[in-house]
Amino acid sequence: MSHRAMLQAGLRRLALLLVALAAATAVVAVLGGLLLDVRLSRALSVGFYAIGSFGLVAGFFVGNRGPARGRGASSGFLFGRRELRWASPEEQEEAISNSVLFVTIGLVLVVIGVLIDPRTRVV
Repeated sequence: MSHRAMLQAGLRRLALLLVALAAATAVVAVLGGLLLDVRLSRALSVGFYAIGSFGLVAGFFVGNRGPARGRGASSGFLFGRRELRWASPEEQEEAISNSVLFVTIGLVLVVIGVLIDPRTRVV
């Protein structure tokens, strides 16, 4: 498979993920707005802000994970001996890729929230 085909397939999957997440966010935001008796546009914008902000924060923490990883299932989570190992290059690359994915999704959802928000004027 060529690089172009792989890029197109990846962008297609990203678009599908964004559409599905935006639809789920919209459904939950509308239900929450109906329960709280809030205007539809305001409920949607707050929903997109909340989920987008969560994506940004998650991307930050996933990307800032250090190179040390736990070795197997250790018996002591807070106390006791904990064995560590260095992450493989593949694990480090995966952490960066996941971070980029979370940040991208978070930014897109926040932008959707800004576009929907009745208190903001775009242009």
